[in-house]
Amino acid sequence: MHEEHRKVTLASWPTPLEPAPRLARALGLGPDDLWIKRDGLIGLGGGGNKVRKLEWTCGQALAEGARTLVTSGAPQSNHARLTAAAGARLGMDVVLVLAGEPTGTAAGNLALDGLLGARVVWAGAVDGAELAAVLDRVVAGLREQDAAPALIPFGGSSPVGALGYVDGGRELLAQAPDLATAVVALGSGGTMAGLVRALGEDRVLGVHCGAVADPGHTLDLLLTELYAPSPAPRRPRLRVDQVGAGYSRLTEPVTEAVLLAARTEGLVLDPVYTGRAMAGLVAAVREGEIRPGDRTVFVHTGGLPGLFGHHEALRRAGEVLAARVM
Repeated sequence: MHEEHRKVTLASWPTPLEPAPRLARALGLGPDDLWIKRDGLIGLGGGGNKVRKLEWTCGQALAEGARTLVTSGAPQSNHARLTAAAGARLGMDVVLVLAGEPTGTAAGNLALDGLLGARVVWAGAVDGAELAAVLDRVVAGLREQDAAPALIPFGGSSPVGALGYVDGGRELLAQAPDLATAVVALGSGGTMAGLVRALGEDRVLGVHCGAVADPGHTLDLLLTELYAPSPAPRRPRLRVDQVGAGYSRLTEPVTEAVLLAARTEGLVLDPVYTGRAMAGLVAAVREGEIRPGDRTVFVHTGGLPGLFGHHEALRRAGEVLAARVM
């Protein structure tokens, strides 16, 4: 895919790459084997990996004359929150089409959506196809109002959005030339696809989080576009064993991984994306897929505000705290 698209700057780069020796030892790795790529520290709107994608998708929207950004997601969508932040930074209106119904109390990402000035359209209890239909109706209505809308794809994951993580992968490789494996959450697919394009399929391990029904197919479509006109690589490394009962449900391996990262490195993960990715890393070490002596980087994609909107995770955190009261 040719990179002729316009890009805007929404953050300062590079993000830090930090050692995690205590976590490495706890996993059975050498103290210099495990590092954290801190994309959760990107400053815009509370930080997270979606900012890299939004630099490209918003650049494309501005080049096409858009004045309104429109996107969709779950109620606690990190991408929706950061689209709202990007719109505020660029002086554009933002409309978020979210699955579900209003609860009356905003928490987590929803609270930030309002703070950042986005308008929300609640789509009700819908599946993916129904949410897309509501999104199309909203975009059509905004066109009729001469609001010049631009549709930002779900999760920011399009071939254009994935260019943000082609950038990110090259940045990481400059920081860690001896990289063996980068471990990353796979949600809508664009982050992993961009990393594969930059690093090669053997050096990226994606952990499926349940955001899409068929992560392998989603990834194949993105990679076909990113590699065109050359053929895309064989299917990259992908774990699908950490979804549990579903996208929004907390599992025991994820709970254990979140606690381990917090108590060894002071590293806070969210229960949907980075928590699952860390659980996948733990499993990969246990099974020998990731070995001592190899440089492994955990790509921290952010998402902390979502923790404060995840009732099951907050309940579990309360239980953990109660058990430690002196």
